[in-house]
Amino acid sequence: MTMIPVVAVGGATPARAATNQFRGMNWAVLGDNFTTGTLVLQGLSPSDSNATVRAKANALYDDMAAMGVNTVRLPINTQTVGTSWWNSYRGAIDAATARGFKVILGYWEDGAASGGRITNLAAWNTMWSKVTYTYGSNTLVYFEPMNEPHGYSSAEWRDVAADWLSYHYSAVRSRVLIGGTGYSQDLRDVCNDSRFSGTLFSFHYYAFFYSAMTYDAFLSHIRTRLGNCASRAVVTEFGSPMANGLDYADASSTDNFVRYLRAVTQVMRDNGMGGTYWPALGGKPTGSSGYDWYSMFSLSGSGTDLGLTVRNTSGRDRVRYGWGL
Repeated sequence: MTMIPVVAVGGATPARAATNQFRGMNWAVLGDNFTTGTLVLQGLSPSDSNATVRAKANALYDDMAAMGVNTVRLPINTQTVGTSWWNSYRGAIDAATARGFKVILGYWEDGAASGGRITNLAAWNTMWSKVTYTYGSNTLVYFEPMNEPHGYSSAEWRDVAADWLSYHYSAVRSRVLIGGTGYSQDLRDVCNDSRFSGTLFSFHYYAFFYSAMTYDAFLSHIRTRLGNCASRAVVTEFGSPMANGLDYADASSTDNFVRYLRAVTQVMRDNGMGGTYWPALGGKPTGSSGYDWYSMFSLSGSGTDLGLTVRNTSGRDRVRYGWGL
């Protein structure tokens, strides 16, 4: 595809309104979203119809909403969009927007072995053309061209993302989230690239990305990685163990996960930043537990009668604090 040369500006892109209108959760595949197959989110079945997916999604969204959630981040890939499963999967998107939830649709490359690069650019663009054609006029749907583009250098990724904006011109810039460089954990280069004027930015920050830090060191490090773009950033992934009894209300804790989550949510609150916690459901099972210990909820019920129970109330409350609630 045709690449657009890098154009950098001396200062930051002018600040926009804060992003704390995004109070969200990631709903993921159990086992993670990096797959060479279709994306069947935890709680769904490949045999589900669109109506069944909608009913299941609404049951789960009811319980998420009780926590203050108004946004869900959902994965897409080239193996899902345009297939028969896509007709059913869209029930999760449409159920969310019908109730006024915002939806962030993010592309996961086809399997972790792809190394953080798009393996088939033609298929990627075809996928996005279908998605933007379907949802481009829906003001509640947002588009994230790629999740964690870590296989690219900064310059390469910015060219790919800028080309996406040019190719998919029907996608309104204010509803596009450009991921930071690496694992989306550094916004400074994308923030200072004038080709992304008017877009939002997707920022990821986890404790396991880095060595252990003090609370103050986490604060400083997060602020540095955000650069001058906090007002345009959504923390589309952040998460911490919710299944081992940590007390996220303890400001004097020496636990690295507690210091981390308290710091990232403080930066969110200070800057009016929104975020989508990773995950509500799904993710990589921890040990033999059968679930991701970061998951905010445990899932119960069967059929379309599904329910969610918060695993850690102090963790829930800290995430709400980060959202400004």
